Amino acid sequence: MSNKVAIIASNGSLFDAYKVFNIATAAAASEKEVTIFFTFEGLNLIHKQAMQALSMPEGKEFMAEGFAKANVPTIPQLVEMAQELGVKFIGCQMTMDVMGLKIVDFVEGIEVGGAVTFLEFAKDASPTLTF
Repeated sequence: MSNKVAIIASNGSLFDAYKVFNIATAAAASEKEVTIFFTFEGLNLIHKQAMQALSMPEGKEFMAEGFAKANVPTIPQLVEMAQELGVKFIGCQMTMDVMGLKIVDFVEGIEVGGAVTFLEFAKDASPTLTF
């Protein structure tokens, strides 16, 4: 069985962020090697400004209070936690180019690469997840 977990983050809502970072941090805490490939709207999850104001899915706004009451970490806190656990972040170069984004727009410590960069890691990962 592989010791690698590969995650593709292609959506950018608050719920998507919690799915991505909860799985990533749990896997990393279980001594798995974890890489997340952020593409399209998924780049919002590691964008310095966008990650501060991720949208709640329509009709689920009431859950914001539940997150606060349950002491669920914020997305910036989960990003930091993931990085401290050694989770590798790859920002999609093509998407960044299309959107006019630069590496300075994102949290420190990300790598910029294309699909081939991610696929090299993911080729022997199990599981590979997409959110």
